Amino acid sequence: MTDNIKLYSDIERFEIININDGEKYNCLANNDIVVDEDGYLKLLIININNNKFSLFSSNEFMEIPWDYVKKIGARTIILDAEEQNIKRTKPRLL
Repeated sequence: MTDNIKLYSDIERFEIININDGEKYNCLANNDIVVDEDGYLKLLIININNNKFSLFSSNEFMEIPWDYVKKIGARTIILDAEEQNIKRTKPRLL
């Protein structure tokens, strides 16, 4: 699936779309990826803050296992994740 992608910068502007519910989650550069200790992509962290003024709002994130990434296209990253497979979290203050 990602054999021809060599750099994060190649895909950072790709829009993320969940084909299960049709949701669009902005581009990869505005979200995050968790990589395990062996260098494999493990989770896609989606920032679902709808408020433009995030200073006074609480962010919410979705953790989507990388296994639900079905295709990386010319300009999109296609997910197929059902709601029960998505973990919703809020950031913890240190």
